[in-house]
Amino acid sequence: MGGVEREVLVVGYDGAALTDIAGPADVFAGANRACEAERAGGGYRVRLAGVGGGFEVTGGLRMEAEDLREVSGGVDTVLVVGGFTFADAARDAELLHHLRRVAGGARRVASVCTGAFVLAAAGLLDGARATTHWAYCDRLAADHPSVDVVPDAIYVRDGRLVTSAGVTAGIDLALALVERDHDAALARLVARWMVVFLQRPGGQSQFSVRSQVPPVREPGLRAVLDAIADDPAAGWTVEGMARRAAMSPRHFARVFPRRVGVSPARYVERVRVEAAAGLLESGDEGLDVVARRAGFGSAETLRRAFLRVLGVPPGGYRDRFRTTGAA
Repeated sequence: MGGVEREVLVVGYDGAALTDIAGPADVFAGANRACEAERAGGGYRVRLAGVGGGFEVTGGLRMEAEDLREVSGGVDTVLVVGGFTFADAARDAELLHHLRRVAGGARRVASVCTGAFVLAAAGLLDGARATTHWAYCDRLAADHPSVDVVPDAIYVRDGRLVTSAGVTAGIDLALALVERDHDAALARLVARWMVVFLQRPGGQSQFSVRSQVPPVREPGLRAVLDAIADDPAAGWTVEGMARRAAMSPRHFARVFPRRVGVSPARYVERVRVEAAAGLLESGDEGLDVVARRAGFGSAETLRRAFLRVLGVPPGGYRDRFRTTGAA
C-alpha cells in the first residue's frame, strides 16, 4: 500500500440516485479507515460536484456540492452517477463539456448505473466495452452504437474506463477500484465492514427473472408467467403452457419469445434457478432435495442450470449467499 491521497470526483445532477453516490463514498471512506488503522497512505478524498453546485437527489434530499464548472487541477478518478433523469443529464451541453474537461486529465473515468449514458453522450465510451442497469442495456446499445454493451455484468473495466450495473453495483465497482489501488485484503476488509460481497457471483441475470420481462399485454401470457412463478416445479411443457394461454402450441411458441425475450424452456429454467436460489439461501437441504423442489430432475441438472444462468455452482452460491438468521 502507501502512496498519495487519491481524489475521487463524484459528478451528479438533479434527480441523481442517492445510493449511487452514498455506496461508493462509503467504500472509499472504509478504505480510508483501513489505511489509517494500518498507518498506510494512499487513501481517498471524495468530492461531489454538479453544474452550479448543489443538486436534489432521489427522495427530495438536497446535496451540497462543488460547482463542476470551477473544478480544476488533477483528479484521480471521475465517477458519474445514474438516476431516472439521466436522459436530461445526457442532453446537458454544459455538464458534458465540463465532464470531458475534468475527465481528460483523470487517471480513470467511471460510472454507476445509467451514468453510463452521460459518459457515452460526452463521447467518453466510444469504442469501449461498458455496462449499465440491465433494464437500459438495450437502450444504451441503440442510442450509442459505438459502445460495446455488455448486458450481463456487475461491472466492466476497459482500460481506464470502468462502468457498473444498476444502483448497488456501484459498491461492487468501488470495491474493485480499491482492490486495484491497494490489494484484495484491504478491499475484503471494507466489504466485511459493509456486510457485502467483495465480488458477487454471476451477473445481472441473478436478479429477479420476472422483473426483467418486458410488460406483457396478453392476459393469457400473463397468466402463464404467474402460474410458472407460483409453481416452478410443475411439469411445464409448451403444450401445457399454450393451453393455459388459450393459444395453439405453434402460435404460443412463436409469440412467447417475442413478448418475453427468451424461449419458454429458457424462461422456465430461469424461474426454477431463482426458486432454487431462494431455497439455498434460506435452508440446509441437500442439493438433490433442492433440485426436486425447484423442478430439476437431479442435482446434476441443477448444477448445469446454475452454471449456465448464474455462472456459479449451487454449492458455491449457497456458501456466499446463505442467510444466518442473526438478529
